[in-house]
Amino acid sequence: MAVLKFRAYFEEDDAIYRDIVIKHTQTFFDLHLAILKSYEFDSKHQATFYRSNDHWERGREISVEKYDKAYRADPLIMAETTIGSEIRDPNQKFVYIYDFAKNWVFQVELINVTKEESSKITYPSTSRAEGIGPQQYGTRSLLGAKFVEIEEKYDLTKGSEGFGEEGDSNGSDDMVDDGEDTGGGEEE
Repeated sequence: MAVLKFRAYFEEDDAIYRDIVIKHTQTFFDLHLAILKSYEFDSKHQATFYRSNDHWERGREISVEKYDKAYRADPLIMAETTIGSEIRDPNQKFVYIYDFAKNWVFQVELINVTKEESSKITYPSTSRAEGIGPQQYGTRSLLGAKFVEIEEKYDLTKGSEGFGEEGDSNGSDDMVDDGEDTGGGEEE
């Protein structure tokens, strides 16, 4: 049985991608769910694939369901269409669109075909993840939510370098002994 490896690039940055291995007998619905899982997206929105060429032009549509829009030809349905049936060349490409309102676009390219499947892998599976993917709802910082808390706590936006001016009145006043015990030891 053939195992196909697809690379799903985030369209806006081709340094961000996920490699997904899947059996040729599995459906586009399986690939759709695998891409969403690999990018940590939910599966609440509409989605569609387009068979594509080397220039990423959109061809035949393979959709979750027939949506209320105009079609040149009725779409194939993801759950009924095996991946192997739509492979036309060794570097087959698909354009994958998720959440038509947000318009998440991924370029999906066949990068490898092997004849042996691994008994250690449950297909489909993400075999490689490169780059920090987009966050489905909102923005994702490289440092995460904790950095925002630190930035607010210490107000890191004041002063571009984080240093005061020489002769700043705050420099030596901080070291004044106000006579209070800081709790450094026990009194006897």
